[in-house]
Amino acid sequence: MAAKRPKISVIGAGFVGSTCAHWAAAKELGDVVLIDINGDVAKGKALDLFEASPIEGFDSKIQGGSDYALTAGSDVVIITAGLPRKPGMSRDDLLATNAKIVKECASQVAKHSPNSVIIIVSNPLDAMCHVALEASKFPRERVLGMAGVLDGARFRSFIAEELDVSVEDVQAFVFGGHGDTMVPMPRYVSVGGVPLPQLLKQDRIDAIVDRTRKGGAEIVNLLKTGSAYYAPSASAVQMAEAIVRDKKRYLPCAVLLKGEYGIKDLYCGVIAKLGAKGLEGIPVLEMTAQEKEMFNKSADAVRELVTALAKVAQ
Repeated sequence: MAAKRPKISVIGAGFVGSTCAHWAAAKELGDVVLIDINGDVAKGKALDLFEASPIEGFDSKIQGGSDYALTAGSDVVIITAGLPRKPGMSRDDLLATNAKIVKECASQVAKHSPNSVIIIVSNPLDAMCHVALEASKFPRERVLGMAGVLDGARFRSFIAEELDVSVEDVQAFVFGGHGDTMVPMPRYVSVGGVPLPQLLKQDRIDAIVDRTRKGGAEIVNLLKTGSAYYAPSASAVQMAEAIVRDKKRYLPCAVLLKGEYGIKDLYCGVIAKLGAKGLEGIPVLEMTAQEKEMFNKSADAVRELVTALAKVAQ
């Protein structure tokens, strides 16, 4: 008897969601379901993607619609639903509206796929992780936020561009909340195994760190009518791949801290070990006094959002 193929469901068929479905199908992570409040849009995009499979040579059953019953038995569910950012908006401006959307999505996921791992992409990301955790009643191991992979990818891209080297040789990550207070960690960056401070002067490193923090806004300002979707969707699917294929990868993502780094009951971006169970470990890295101060400031910004969220919910 053939083994059951993994199932990846994506909630929200906008640019981020449909591109998640594209990456997941192209990587043959398993069968893919695309869900949207506009069922015909989800169905149409799923059909279009399925019709590309003979050309690109990937075997994935791809379905779309508005009925969460299609998602039943999913291994991983990526939630992208919600309003995107527009010029002049911060991620925090989306708080109240997206909280209602994510709450409904997570409740439906828990009903139809009680053993799944949820990956949150909706903004403001760290706060939406808290919403999904509460609505799903899942353990922290199975509600994760996509943030650090994306922020780290931007950081890596800018370093590779500055040094005129392959992005494959750049290893870098970002800690903290997904927003202007994120904490790039240049001390841990290496290029082909060489520490970054040996290759770039501090002023150039500082400039790249600043651009990384503003990476999302840079794209929002260029697009004018939407926000980034290629890199965010690829980031979420990299996390999904680590889980579906039990890769045991160290990836930066938003997890609920339970005392690690001195922070308790708050989602914040750190390095996490991802495998079949979702979160499978959090290595606690050494921080300088300055890094710790920046990390705590970032955590405080997330805590303010969660407090604001509680007031909105009342």
